[in-house]
Amino acid sequence: MVAEQLRGHGRNLTNARVLEVMGRLPRHEFIPQKQRSSAYEDCPLPIGKGQTISQPFIVGFMTEQLDPQPTDKILEVGTGSGYQAAILAELAAQVYTIEIVEDLGRQAAYDLKRLGHTNVHTRIGDGYRGWPEAAPFDAIIVTCAPDDVPRPLVDQLKDGGRMIIPVGPTGSHQDLVLLRKRGNRVEKQSVLPVLFVPMTGDRGKPTRPPAP
Repeated sequence: MVAEQLRGHGRNLTNARVLEVMGRLPRHEFIPQKQRSSAYEDCPLPIGKGQTISQPFIVGFMTEQLDPQPTDKILEVGTGSGYQAAILAELAAQVYTIEIVEDLGRQAAYDLKRLGHTNVHTRIGDGYRGWPEAAPFDAIIVTCAPDDVPRPLVDQLKDGGRMIIPVGPTGSHQDLVLLRKRGNRVEKQSVLPVLFVPMTGDRGKPTRPPAP
């Protein structure tokens, strides 16, 4: 998987820490039993409830773009199977991950604990509004696509923090966008065309001002 799908021709991932972790982390442990024979193939796989685990290259690419550091506190929106959170747990100090689909979130929490990832904090809920009480974060990774970047997530980034997020309407062109927060400015760079499941919950609702 690492040699052909991550480092291979046309893929060219180079972050040694990311490649090492993905080379030893058991991806099959995060995939339903009937799909495990395909765990290391170059494709996304269904994990139930209309959700998928991304192909290994997309997981590796997003992780490399995010560039997690050993002291980082990272927020993940869209726990899914828990595989991405497990990778981040090996690369950063603390990982906070939110899943809106209760059955998936509970299974992922169980698997993360079973596999010894004690620095991952899980929550069932709407990731659009982030995890305010744990903010600010050094980095945020989003594994589902809103129509636009959620403002609450930008607000929860540290100054100098970065975010990797797919943006665009369901079933249409989406861009994987890398953001960096610089004071009151947010720098955005489209890094890859992608197709992700949509962000659900409050993704289309404006943030309401506090009551007087």
